[in-house]
Amino acid sequence: MVKIRLNRTGVRNHPFYRIVAVDEREKKGGVPLQVLGYWQPSKKLIKIDKKALEAWVSKGALVSPAVSKLI
Repeated sequence: MVKIRLNRTGVRNHPFYRIVAVDEREKKGGVPLQVLGYWQPSKKLIKIDKKALEAWVSKGALVSPAVSKLI
């Protein structure tokens, strides 16, 4: 099953999150199927490709609670 969730990158105390579509059996930092956007909380930047997000949801992907709060 495909999930849309956050993938943390960046350095200590300066997080940067990618919003990714990934197979739920992958590890936390596993290879994503597609990068849908990003969130940088320190600068309050959010960018989401809503067309791609809707396409994955229409195919049956589940959105994590953290990503649903960002949307």
